[in-house]
Amino acid sequence: MPSRAETQVRLLLLIIGLCFCWALTAVAAQSPPQPGSTIIVGGDRDYPPYEFIDKNGHPSGYNVELTRAIAEVMGLKVEFRLGGWSEMRAALQSGKIDVLQGMSYSEERAAQVDFSLPHAVVNHAVFARRDSPPVNSLAELEGKTVAVHRDGIMHDYLVSKKFSGKLSLTATPADALRQLAAGTSDYAIVAIVPGMYIIRELKLTNLIPAVRNVATQRYCYAVDKGNAELLSRFNEGLAILKKTGQYQLIYNKWLGVLEPQPVDLRTIVKYAAVVVVPLTLLLGGFALWSRTLHGQVALRTADLTREIAERRHAEEELRLNQQQLLQADKMAALGVLVSGVAHEINNPTGLILLEVPTIKRFQADAARVLEQYYRENGDFSCGGLPYSRMREEIPRSLEKLQEAGKRIKRIVDDLKDFARQGDSACNEIIDLNAVSQAAVRLVEPSIRKATTRFSALYADDLPMIRGNSQRIEQVLVNLILNACQALPDNDRAIELTTCADRENGVVIFRLRDEGSGISPEHLARLTDPFFTTKRDMGGTGLGLSVSAGIVKEHGGALQFDSIPGRETVVTLTLPIRQEEEKT
Repeated sequence: MPSRAETQVRLLLLIIGLCFCWALTAVAAQSPPQPGSTIIVGGDRDYPPYEFIDKNGHPSGYNVELTRAIAEVMGLKVEFRLGGWSEMRAALQSGKIDVLQGMSYSEERAAQVDFSLPHAVVNHAVFARRDSPPVNSLAELEGKTVAVHRDGIMHDYLVSKKFSGKLSLTATPADALRQLAAGTSDYAIVAIVPGMYIIRELKLTNLIPAVRNVATQRYCYAVDKGNAELLSRFNEGLAILKKTGQYQLIYNKWLGVLEPQPVDLRTIVKYAAVVVVPLTLLLGGFALWSRTLHGQVALRTADLTREIAERRHAEEELRLNQQQLLQADKMAALGVLVSGVAHEINNPTGLILLEVPTIKRFQADAARVLEQYYRENGDFSCGGLPYSRMREEIPRSLEKLQEAGKRIKRIVDDLKDFARQGDSACNEIIDLNAVSQAAVRLVEPSIRKATTRFSALYADDLPMIRGNSQRIEQVLVNLILNACQALPDNDRAIELTTCADRENGVVIFRLRDEGSGISPEHLARLTDPFFTTKRDMGGTGLGLSVSAGIVKEHGGALQFDSIPGRETVVTLTLPIRQEEEKT
């Protein structure tokens, strides 16, 4: 028979072997399922529309469909086990299931399980009966009986906040709402989406959400502490679904768009004493792989952000191009309209301008007879008014009528110039100095009236240009008149200069006025048809638009620079005649 000492040694070896087997069992319990094995996924059997047992007895809902999609892209085999929530939480801790597919995150729970990246956000609401007193916050529930789901996140939350009211714990959210509908509790706190779903399905028509958002929780996958490899598979699968758009389709079917939040991964230390060196190296490899995965996700996120920015830029360019096409179409239609209407307007306008002078001559002749009658017989009625008043009004009215006819003719002429297709001959050899001097002579009365400080400096030996002198003169007259109209008093100056820039092959006409200036928001629109800041002064907004069109026909450019309240500088550049450039 073995001695007492041998018996003690054998007993010690047996104890050591049992401890080693227990350690290996604990490590195996924390290890992920091996490839080809089935992952047991747990969930709540009565938490619609997230997860529930349907009428046919099959697992259904947003969580179930999302898990199936992750399993498909990651090549995993999954089996669903839905039951009571408390039962499922205990099953995860005991290793009966591998993962919970829907668990709200909290710091207290994170000490017990590891969470994935959030795949949803759950908003919790306070539900009440329609005849209940209104409430606006959790603080107003103090002293009330509140039904909550046992071991649910709001149960944990209220306990952590030391809620002073009475908690009525129920097995399911549906039971909490049933209690509320039956009057056995004052209020119920349930997630808003499941709450509204249950009210509709159970026809609890006397219940309403009193406060729609009292707490917002991140909704994640959860695994037992240390199961990092399984957690990384679900995180990677979730990232792939979001990248391919399949996640969005599942959401559109069940819930709504939810922003992912980074998961808080914690180092597992409580099993360090029983983990051997190879397992430590394996965990290190898992950590390195996880960091690599985060780097890849960051790169993919950066690519997606860049693609979104490029797409927005392209959409903005397309919008601007569409606006330009629409404006071009409007201008083309306006040109056709003007060419047809101008003739119809000119006929009656010409008749007015033709007949008014005749009427004025008649009025002057008749006035002598009427004056004699007035002196001999006193005042009398003429056209319903006393003659003493009409003899002053009639000449003024005829003068206004003639001026109105002339203004109509000028507007129609501007419209015709605006609509002209640029078919005027532009083959004359033009001296810009001569054209400038002619324009100044033409508007000399307006210049004298506007300023006492007008100066003109014409460059010597200015190169010739090719174009239509009459149309260039029209442009210069418009620019000088605009400068005159911009001066608030005649002490302000207008300076006209001409010069040549042979390096760039252009001659330059520059006009500077010390007027009121142009606001920055108006500068870009100065040559737009019908845009004017002088509408109350009779401006039509066609002068600069027509001028810009003429300059463009001649291959030139028109530039405006202004300091509001101080000055405006207009620079006209026209290309030098090619023969001049060669010499």
